[in-house]
Amino acid sequence: MSTRAHVRSVVDSVLDPEMPMLTLADLGIVREVQIDAAARVVVTITPTYSGCPAIATMRADITRSLHRHGYRDVRVDTTLSPAWSSDWISDEGRRKLSANGYSLPGPAPRRIDGPVPLTLSARPREVTCPHCGSSETRLVSEFGATLCKAHYRCAACLEPFDHVKEL
Repeated sequence: MSTRAHVRSVVDSVLDPEMPMLTLADLGIVREVQIDAAARVVVTITPTYSGCPAIATMRADITRSLHRHGYRDVRVDTTLSPAWSSDWISDEGRRKLSANGYSLPGPAPRRIDGPVPLTLSARPREVTCPHCGSSETRLVSEFGATLCKAHYRCAACLEPFDHVKEL
């Protein structure tokens, strides 16, 4: 395996600190992995939210993992453009979310050029219960345990669950 491919495999295996059943690669957060002329590993990531509180942990986990594999000179950059999209979650990531009781995001809203419309309430979503498959669900809180999740309860089986937001 080439050095670049090995570095990429190491980075791709780092777990998300907020949903540890997923890797950062599963979430589509890892944008680029390079080795520059000075042999420094440069990793570029895009967080799910610009103010994601887990970004420092992600950077530290990537750096620590690369150090464990012998890469000493590491820099982790953050880019916010283009903004992360829930459409970037891999098929494997979606499978893992579903297997762990999460409701999967639908297609992300299409972004347009120009001003971003301000809405003061949550957009309605069609959410299916990951436990019983019912579409009779109720939003409990737009703000779940993390910024990228909303909390729901199923009206059919009464189980609570998190829904990964469409972004």
